[in-house]
Amino acid sequence: MPIEEITEAEAWSATRSSINRQRAGVERASNSGSDGPIHFLPDGSWHAERPVSAPAQSLLEVFAPLVSRTGPLVIGQLGQSLDGRIATHTGASHYINGEAARTHLHRLRAIVDAVVIGVGTLNADDPQLTVRHVEGHNPARVLLDPTGRARADCRMFRDGQARVLHLQAQGAGAGDPQLPAGIESVQLPHHPAYGIHPAVVLQSLVERGLRRVLVEGGGLTVSRFLEAGALHRLHLLVAPMLIGSGRPGICLPPIDTLEAALRPRCRVFACGADSLFDLALDAPAAATSTGAI
Repeated sequence: MPIEEITEAEAWSATRSSINRQRAGVERASNSGSDGPIHFLPDGSWHAERPVSAPAQSLLEVFAPLVSRTGPLVIGQLGQSLDGRIATHTGASHYINGEAARTHLHRLRAIVDAVVIGVGTLNADDPQLTVRHVEGHNPARVLLDPTGRARADCRMFRDGQARVLHLQAQGAGAGDPQLPAGIESVQLPHHPAYGIHPAVVLQSLVERGLRRVLVEGGGLTVSRFLEAGALHRLHLLVAPMLIGSGRPGICLPPIDTLEAALRPRCRVFACGADSLFDLALDAPAAATSTGAI
C-alpha cells in the first residue's frame, strides 16, 4: 500500500506548531524540533519521515530557516513588478501580485509577533494586516507614524482583530490623529533621517515581547530597515508585469561602483505566476538556488 505524501496543509500545520512552541517558551528536547513526521533542524533545514508532496516541500524550504531561528527575527517583504515598482504613480497597487503571493504574505504574518508598516502605506491602502487567507494567529500591528499623520478611520484601529501600537517621534512636531481608545501609543526618540531609527523601533518591540517582526511596507519603510542593517531576510515577490513608472520598491543611497552593491545569498521560488526572491541578509553570499512554492 503506497505511503501517503505529506500535504501542503500538513507542512503549514507543522510550521505553525513549531512557531507556537517557541512562543510558549518550550525548549527543544533534542537537536531538532519535531512536528509529527516533520523535523525542523537548528541549521535551518528539515527532514520528514514520509514522502513529501511538491507544494509541501517548497513551503518547508522557504519557512524552515525562519522557523529554526530561535533569536530575534526581522523579515522585510515587498510585492513588486519586474521593473521594481510597488504601485502606480497614483498609489494603485491592488493587485500587483497574485493569490499565491498574497497567501505567502499571510503566512509570513502568521509566523511573526508583529507586522510593521509606515504611515504612508496605512493612509493609502488601509490594510487589515491579518492572516485571513491562512490558518494562524493575527500578529500585533505596528504603525510607524513619526509626525502623527495617521488617518483615524483606518480599519486596523477599529476592527479589534489584534493589538495595535502607534509609534511617534518625540519632538518631531507630531500631530494628534485622535485615535480610538485601546491603541498603544509609544513615544520614541526622533531621528533626523529615519524619523524613528529602525534599531530603536525593534528594541521597543522586544521590550514589549515582540521579537519576531515582519516589515511589510511600504517601499520607503523597508528600504530604511535595509539601509540600517536591521533585516535578517528580505522576501521580494516579483510579478511578471511591467508598470513603467510609479512608486519604487527598494531605494537606497547612491553608490559609485558595483563593488558597493549588496549581494546577499539568494534563493528563488515559483509562487504561482510570481517569483519569490528569498534574500539572506545575515549570511555570506552564495550561488542562487531555485525551487517552487
